[in-house]
Amino acid sequence: MKKVLLSLFIAVSLVIPASAAYNPSDRVSTVGNAMMTKSGIPTTNVKFMVVSGSVDNSNYVTNRVVNVSTNELAFAGNDNEVAAVVGNELGHIIAGHASKGKVVQLLQAAAVTDTAFETNAAASTISTNYTNMKQQKEADLVAVDLMVNAGYNPLALIVVLTKQTGTYWETILGQPANAERALNVFNYVSYAYPAKVKAGYGCNEYRNFLTYADSIISLRNQSKKLEKRNTKTQAKNKKNVANKIAKFKVRGGISGWDAAYGLLNGAQ
Repeated sequence: MKKVLLSLFIAVSLVIPASAAYNPSDRVSTVGNAMMTKSGIPTTNVKFMVVSGSVDNSNYVTNRVVNVSTNELAFAGNDNEVAAVVGNELGHIIAGHASKGKVVQLLQAAAVTDTAFETNAAASTISTNYTNMKQQKEADLVAVDLMVNAGYNPLALIVVLTKQTGTYWETILGQPANAERALNVFNYVSYAYPAKVKAGYGCNEYRNFLTYADSIISLRNQSKKLEKRNTKTQAKNKKNVANKIAKFKVRGGISGWDAAYGLLNGAQ
């Protein structure tokens, strides 16, 4: 009997791998299409591509390609976390961040002469960093709604962010990686989808984040003024995200900034 069982085990092992490792790259297209479809966003001719290094989705309007970086996918261990990575890229596309930058450049080029405009390198760097962080936060919140609509856990976005390597200052201050973005996501999910926060997310990265966030949230809750301000901010965020997704759908997959750039660029 033992010989029969051993032979059966060996036969099954030859057919089925002992452990099929999770490959996030293989799940990008399925997860991405699910998020778009469940949010009512057109997916006709849309393709998801996994690329190495940094990504550029500034040509989405013309090529309908959503590029996702292997650098970010390296922190995804399940479909929820893949949805977080893909959702952030879709968030940038829906918010029209790339086209917004192009519109600003066109307007600056038309309104400012070389002699009348001097760039202060330090001020320019600070402004760029602020803009990048603002856009990342906005894209994150759009990602949250897309994830929830498709049945993914939005807290996975916090996990993906905090799995990454923290900056020098985050390390010095004892903060998790991407602490500002992660807290922004948590505040939004707490307001818009409290049941998700109550259900939680079972991993050490999320538990470590809560240890960091609890003291901040506790102090805020002790102040009626701060609590009221946060509620007002999250209500505004919820409305802003809903509007961006709704308008993106109505325009057939084009953001307001995409439309503005098309008009300005065509007028040149």
